[in-house]
Amino acid sequence: MGRAANRLSPLRVKSDLPPGLYGDGHGLYLQVSAQKTKAWVYRYMIAGRARKMGLGPIHSVSLAEARRRAADMHRQIWEGVDPIEARRTTKGELAAAKVRGISFRQCAEKYIEAHASSWKSARHTQQWPATLKQYVYPGLGDMPVSAIDKSHVLAVLEPIWLTKTETARRVRGRIETVLDWARARDYRSGENPARWRGHLDQLLPARARIAPVKNLAAMPYRDLPAFMARLRGQGGLNASALEFLILTAARTGDVIGGTWDEIDFTERLWIVPGARVKSKKGTLRRDHVVPLCDRAIELLSVLRRDGEFIFAGTHPGKSISPAVMIRLTKEMTGNGVTVHGFRSAFRDWGAEQTNYPNEMLEMALAHTVSNKVEAAYRRGDQREKRRRLMEDWAVYCGASSEGKK
Repeated sequence: MGRAANRLSPLRVKSDLPPGLYGDGHGLYLQVSAQKTKAWVYRYMIAGRARKMGLGPIHSVSLAEARRRAADMHRQIWEGVDPIEARRTTKGELAAAKVRGISFRQCAEKYIEAHASSWKSARHTQQWPATLKQYVYPGLGDMPVSAIDKSHVLAVLEPIWLTKTETARRVRGRIETVLDWARARDYRSGENPARWRGHLDQLLPARARIAPVKNLAAMPYRDLPAFMARLRGQGGLNASALEFLILTAARTGDVIGGTWDEIDFTERLWIVPGARVKSKKGTLRRDHVVPLCDRAIELLSVLRRDGEFIFAGTHPGKSISPAVMIRLTKEMTGNGVTVHGFRSAFRDWGAEQTNYPNEMLEMALAHTVSNKVEAAYRRGDQREKRRRLMEDWAVYCGASSEGKK
């Protein structure tokens, strides 16, 4: 004789029942908690193991629906399927399907949100979303990131690869970065279709073959004393920033991003944090210590210190734009000399006109040197030699141009 079924009625389910389990038959129970909440559970045995599965509360699952769900569970067990494991699998598949549907644009926005605070350049922070919006989103933005393959990446790059090679190179790198991030988040799998080495380099011509790299135009170091004299006659914050850049042989980004808390007036040092020091990808960035010459200290001493940045811009909380030094240099030379080229002038002067070791010159430019060399030049005696190097450079830049032929 079979077990009694349908022992509960809708009226009994809604009645005031004490806490406990009330069987309806075939494994279906009404569970009343100590707080008098009511829910359906299905109890069963499979492979010698007792299990219990929730089917929902009575306010959303009626008695008839609970019986239907229990019957479905019973059929699964008859076929050797554990209903709890089957539900977990279904939820996992649904979650995976949802993940697979996340778009490239969503991944890019999440990547930018997570990393923008670590980018040292405001220009870099602006360019990332701008280039994606202009070149990538029209084709890939709404595509599921899991579905993007080589053909989609090429469709973005090929139209601009020959005409806007440098921009295309950056776009490719940003697509690759976003897809790497998506893979790390399990939003996609497999090889990155935007990878260059051993992949796209077989399909697209190298940048050097399309637009050969041109060295940034540098002012001959012999012309610097005359240029410096005219620069000092300019006056103003922009001229002071450019002179400070030349005297410290620093990069433009380091100067415009420089803050007052990086200046040690007692030790006469400018300590550029490692987070702002440019380095090759994958290398550890260390603080760059710049001994300040007398003229550099003089330039700093007359500036206002009521803000964060050494060379503060016109807008509160902002530094001057790199464009102001570029524009000033262009106006004064008119021959294509770049701001970055002043670093080359320093390097050439050091190699041709002084006996300072190459390693010391490289460290002055914040170029990578061996750990052993860097450790040596961080010592007190070597730091003083570095200080003399920067003072000699300042004396040369401020000297008369006569006799510098």
